[in-house]
Amino acid sequence: MRTLDEVHATLLPLADPSRADQMAAYMRNQFQFLGISAGERRSSTRSIVHFRPTDFDFAQLLFDEPEREYHYCACDHIRFGRLTTTDLPDLKRLVQTKSWWDTVDSLAKGVGQAADAESMLEWAQDSDYWVRRVAIIHQLGFRTETDSELLAQIIMANLGSKEFFINKAIGWALRDYSKANPAWVAEFIATHDLAPLSAREGSKYI
Repeated sequence: MRTLDEVHATLLPLADPSRADQMAAYMRNQFQFLGISAGERRSSTRSIVHFRPTDFDFAQLLFDEPEREYHYCACDHIRFGRLTTTDLPDLKRLVQTKSWWDTVDSLAKGVGQAADAESMLEWAQDSDYWVRRVAIIHQLGFRTETDSELLAQIIMANLGSKEFFINKAIGWALRDYSKANPAWVAEFIATHDLAPLSAREGSKYI
């Protein structure tokens, strides 16, 4: 049995049409859903999607499925892989596949593992705002390991944006880094013309 078939066989019995409608509505009806909670999905597919070498062809097959839970399985598979800078083109392709905040933000964790500064500066200026969002948030959770100069450069490349998901990401990145370096974040907010949303989010823990 092919692995994709195994995912089908595992998830389909868990489908809940009434929950699927609610989940689709939450995502503005952009995607179909099977109606499976995150916990159920992860526990039932762990042995299939986690414990195998990173396989971007497998991830793409999952993204080709119509229901969002398969896309989440692809993100789970990528997140828990061992990634390097050579994987960035494939990661970018997935970021740009059926993009919305749920999959994009999950894939950003894998990008953080693989990223180099040069690539992230390029992504920060990409025409696709989802790619720019990933560049902004790829250091989430790095705390004291955060490259503050890189973070500043990426944010400054996106100042003046009217896009909600960009301004929210800027605030999120600053808020997260403020847990490790509140003085740096406070000074950055005070000395840069941030969107109100970014400044408000970034200041939450200062």
